[in-house]
Order: sequence, then C-alpha cells, then structure tokens
Amino acid sequence: MLHIAREIFDLSEVWALTIPITQLILKPKQPSFLRPVILYLLLALALNLTCDFLSEYNKMHRGDEISNNPIYNLHSVLRFFCFSYFFISLKQKFYKSLDRILPLLYLVAVVINLTTSQGIFYKYNISGNLFTIEAFFLLCYCMLYYLSQLKAEVKEMRHSKDFLVVTGLAIYVVVNFFVFLFYVPLIKENAMLANNMWDVHNSAYIILCTFIAKALYAPLRS
Repeated sequence: MLHIAREIFDLSEVWALTIPITQLILKPKQPSFLRPVILYLLLALALNLTCDFLSEYNKMHRGDEISNNPIYNLHSVLRFFCFSYFFISLKQKFYKSLDRILPLLYLVAVVINLTTSQGIFYKYNISGNLFTIEAFFLLCYCMLYYLSQLKAEVKEMRHSKDFLVVTGLAIYVVVNFFVFLFYVPLIKENAMLANNMWDVHNSAYIILCTFIAKALYAPLRS
C-alpha cells in the first residue's frame, strides 16, 4: 500500500494539473487575464507527461537513457513567461513599469546562467540556478501584486480570481526557493535527502494547482 501511495505521489506533477484542467472544462468561460495561466496548465501537462514517459523509458532501457532534465529546465522558463504575461495582463494601477522590466532582468540572469555548468540543456541534473532565478523573479511579481492591491485599497480581494492564482504561486515559490537553491548540491552529498526535498516541491505544486482550480471556479470580480 505504501509503495502504491509513493508511486501516486511521484506522479503528482501530472495528476495535480488535472485538478484545474477539470475545473476549466466545467467552466470554460474565463477572463482574458487568465489565458496565460491556462496556457501554462496545458504546456505543463504536456511537458510533465513527456518527463514521466522518458523516466519510464529509462527504467526499461538502462545504458540508453534519454535525459528529461532539459525538459524540466524548459518548463521552468515557460512557467516564468506564462506567469509574467499573467501579471502584465492584470493591468494593475501601480508598478506597471516594474512588471515589464522584470522579464528583461530575468532574461539577463538566464543568459548569465548559460555560461555556467547549469544551462538549460544540461542533462545530468536540473538547473538549480535556473529554478532559483525563476522563483526569485516570480516572488518579486507576487510582492508587487500585493503591494499594488494594498496601495489601491482593494476590498474583498481574498476570493478574486487573480488573488487566488497569485497566492497559490506565492506559496509555491516561497516554499521552493531554498529547495531549488540546495537541491543540486544535495544530490551529490545526500541523494536521499535531495529526494525528500523534491517531495516538498511536489506538495507545493499540488497546492499551486489547487489554488488555480479555485480561481477558475471563483466568480469574476466586478
């Protein structure tokens, strides 16, 4: 039983996405600012399914493995740009210039990271640097969103679609910032602890998907 539960949890990066996607099927009419989030859900499902397929392939073809780490790295980049577009689409009253500067700063950081041993196409493990950079800039977006809402004195924002998405994302990046930062060094020092740390990531990913599902279900704020 524990083995089955472990297998199910290891597949959470796929089935967690079906929670908001199912809600989207039930309520397909969503505001335009959620289109980048919906696009992310579909891209993430395709990428994570590919990663799991390659993982199973590698188990059956020892010595002829195909690394899925570049796909995880690509996922990180696409996730940043989808959510970056989401924040820009919100058209907040404050910090508009910063919302548009952050993608440029992110690109600079990614280009610099390409000069290290942990570039996007590094196949031996995920790029901890790339994931950490993503988490940092998405956290900046979340903080700017909250500050903008407070400055605009928005009332009853707790149940709004945008607030639910941002809160789920904020939980995800806050929880995982140090996971991403220390995951790769831990692989070499203590593989079991690194694996347990990735369980934290998967738990936070389930929370993110649940909040997105709640956002898709919530009524549009007038």
